[in-house]
Amino acid sequence: MLPYGRHSVVEDDIEAVTAVLRGDWLTTGPAVQSFESELARWAGGSPCVSVSSGTAALHVAYAAAGIGRGDEVVTSPITFVSTAATAHLLGARAVFADVEPDTANLDPAAAADAVTARTRAVTAVDYAGHPAEYDDLRKVTDAADAVLIDDAAHAIGSLYRGRPVGSIADLTTFSFFPTKSVTTAEGGAVAVADRARLRAASAFRNHGLVRDPDEQRTPDEGGWHQEVHTFGLNYRLPDVLCALGVSQLSRLGAFKARRAALAARYDALLAGVPGLVLPVRRPHVDPVWHLYPVRIQDGRRREVYDRMRAAGIGVQVNYIPAYWHPVFTDLGYRRGMCPNAETYYSEQLSLPLFPALTEPDQDRVIDLLRGILG
Repeated sequence: MLPYGRHSVVEDDIEAVTAVLRGDWLTTGPAVQSFESELARWAGGSPCVSVSSGTAALHVAYAAAGIGRGDEVVTSPITFVSTAATAHLLGARAVFADVEPDTANLDPAAAADAVTARTRAVTAVDYAGHPAEYDDLRKVTDAADAVLIDDAAHAIGSLYRGRPVGSIADLTTFSFFPTKSVTTAEGGAVAVADRARLRAASAFRNHGLVRDPDEQRTPDEGGWHQEVHTFGLNYRLPDVLCALGVSQLSRLGAFKARRAALAARYDALLAGVPGLVLPVRRPHVDPVWHLYPVRIQDGRRREVYDRMRAAGIGVQVNYIPAYWHPVFTDLGYRRGMCPNAETYYSEQLSLPLFPALTEPDQDRVIDLLRGILG
């Protein structure tokens, strides 16, 4: 089966990991600091806190932003469930606003309409690696006195109006799952420039521990002393995985270029296929294409999905509208809330896209899809 996404691991990655395994640190050690420093370079200089997954990154970001019981977080339904679920785990409530029909990113006008007196954050999702419209979203959060959060699980290395993702929102979250542009196997990070939020994020990912004597309430207990002022969790990303991340980040530029070339080739060879809508790229955006999301019209998405997978092409659907999950149904959310999102979902199909995808394999995808729809 040709997958829709695949990690790209080479001998340099393996050597980086084995070097840590032969050393003195397996968990929080020098590789963590190196990874966070290199990640900050890609995030436009914003300091980064590494964590154990993209979901953990969202949980940490919401906690660092002070999201809690009774608050509301306006967000997109075209995302993996964790974008909303982690807000609910802190006692807040997700308010889903509709998406733009072409990019499937959060619509700033819909987000503005969804704001209430309880809105504490607006969380956009850079769907498929294409950044959301952050200048317009910033106007929404400024008017609401809310925090702007970027779920950039798809978008490490993307640019919006020349600015790196990670330096645009108040807090940005990344994911390093194996299908993403770079991987640490499992892993994520939060980029945040504000020092208070950075400290809060660092503490929350490490049980809430306070080790700096200047910040402790009883600092004279001894050199072993540590305190917990607010509860946190163990979301640390270990040295062995950060070493993989450092090695992967050294090739992010090459990964981005290869993904762009493959996306451009899809664009050229799938142009004009009846019943097929190709992804858009706005002129002020330079994306890292995590997905190549096409839209299958005329109610044929299920047919195309089944026929391509039967032929060994591992296409995927990204994503079920988050509020369609039974957990949200049980909380009172109903279908029909975001018609653009639901239409997009009914047509969306992700074609295989990863740096090691060969042109002959890409031709198989193109020829089969053309044959079904032509």
